[in-house]
Amino acid sequence: MRAFDQRQHRHARGVWFRLRRLLALAQEVYAIPREEAERLVAEGHSPDPVGGELEPPKIIVLAPKERVARIASARPLAVHLSAELLSAESLAVVPFPE
Repeated sequence: MRAFDQRQHRHARGVWFRLRRLLALAQEVYAIPREEAERLVAEGHSPDPVGGELEPPKIIVLAPKERVARIASARPLAVHLSAELLSAESLAVVPFPE
């Protein structure tokens, strides 16, 4: 069973593993409008590929806290899997400082 689980990490079942791993690196998470997420990507902030694997697909962008603070419509979310997080149009993830 464990070998099966390991093989699934690159497939549909592994989406939850990859999303939880991303959230483990997050200091804060914000729901943001799609236009703001696209603007962050255009500015050079990294989108995480796991967002495209969700249904419906969403843009999940890693961005510094200072930049996310300038988004007036950013709504803070609890940093864990929840219906609110999964229903957000796009997400801005503020990683812990390295």
